[in-house]
Amino acid sequence: MADRSRRGGAAPADGSGANQPERESSSEATRMSLGARTALFMSLWYACSGATLFGNKHILSTLKADPNVLAMSQMLITALFGAVKMYGPSCVGGKPHSSPLSTQESRPLRNFLVDMLIVGVMRFATVMAGLISLKYVAVSFTETVKSSAPFFTVLFARILLKEHTSLAVNLSLLPVVAGLALCSANELSFTPIGFFAAVFNNCIDCVQNVFSKKLLSTHYNYINLQFYTSAAALVVQLPILLLRPVFIYGQREEAEESTGLNRELLFYLILNGAFFHLQSVMAYGVMGLISPVSQSVANTLKRALLIWLSVLYFGNPVTWASACGTSIVIGGVFAYNHARRYYPYRPPPDLPISSCNCASSSSNRA
Repeated sequence: MADRSRRGGAAPADGSGANQPERESSSEATRMSLGARTALFMSLWYACSGATLFGNKHILSTLKADPNVLAMSQMLITALFGAVKMYGPSCVGGKPHSSPLSTQESRPLRNFLVDMLIVGVMRFATVMAGLISLKYVAVSFTETVKSSAPFFTVLFARILLKEHTSLAVNLSLLPVVAGLALCSANELSFTPIGFFAAVFNNCIDCVQNVFSKKLLSTHYNYINLQFYTSAAALVVQLPILLLRPVFIYGQREEAEESTGLNRELLFYLILNGAFFHLQSVMAYGVMGLISPVSQSVANTLKRALLIWLSVLYFGNPVTWASACGTSIVIGGVFAYNHARRYYPYRPPPDLPISSCNCASSSSNRA
C-alpha cells in the first residue's frame, strides 16, 4: 500500500508529467527554428554585403562611374525603401511607424534638424570615403583597413565618452595595428588617397555609431533613423553633386574619367542600391537573433571571407607579407572580441561605471 502510494506520488496529480516530452520536443523545435533563421539571415547578410562590395568596385572601376553618383543612388534607394516601411502601412489602412516629430511634440524642430544634419553629414562622408577607397585601392586592402575598426572604436569611445577598457582589450588591439601596418607597407595597390580614405571611413563610421546609439536611446528607432539619415545624406550631397561640374570645369582628364548615365549603368546602380539597403536590413535581422559579441565575430568572419573572395575574383596580386598582415588583423579582431567578452573593464570602487559601452556594438552593420 505504501509502495503503491509512493508510486502514485511520483506522478503529478495534474498529469503534467505526460506533457513533459511534448514540451521538450517543442523546445527542441524552437531551438532548431532559431538556428535555421539565424543561418538564413547570416547567409543573406553575407551575400548582400558581398554583392554590394563587388558591385561598388565594378561600377567604379569597370563602368567608370562617378563616386558621387553611386553614393547618391545608394542613399536615394535606401530613403525610398525607408519611406515605404514608414508610411506604407498607413497607405493600406495599417498603423504607421512612429516618427520623432509625432512622438516628441514638445521637442523643438530645430533640435531635430540639427540631429539630422550631423548624422546626414557623417553618413554621406562614410559612404563617399568608402567608395573613394575602393576606386583607388584593391577591395581586399579596403576591407583589411575596415577590419581594424575596433581600434578606432576604442579610441573614439575613450575620447568622446571617457570610456575605459581593460588591459586585455587594449593588448588585443596591438596585433590589429601591427597587422595593418604590415599590410599597408607591402600592399601592391597602395595609394595614399585610397588608404587615408579607408581610415577616414573607419573614423567617421565609429563616431556615427556613437551618435546613432545616442539617438536610438531617445525616441528614434532603427526604421525611422535609417529613413531620416538617408534623406539627410541626400540633402547634404545634392549641392555637391550639382556643383561638381563647376569644380572640374576645364580639367579634361578628370571630366572624361567618369562616364555618362546609360542604361547599363542605371541598371547596376538600381541593383547595387537594393543590395546596399538589404545588407543593413539583414544585419539588423541578425542583431535580433544573436548576441552583440556573436555578431561582431560573424562580422569579422564576413570581412575575412570577402577579402579572400575579392582576391580570387579580381585576381589582385598579393605579397606574402600583405597576406600575413591581413591574417594578423583578422586574428587580432578575434582576440579583441574574446577579451571584450571575458575580460571586461572593472572600475575601481571609487570610479563610476561608464554609462555607455559603445565598443560592444561597433561596426556590426557594415
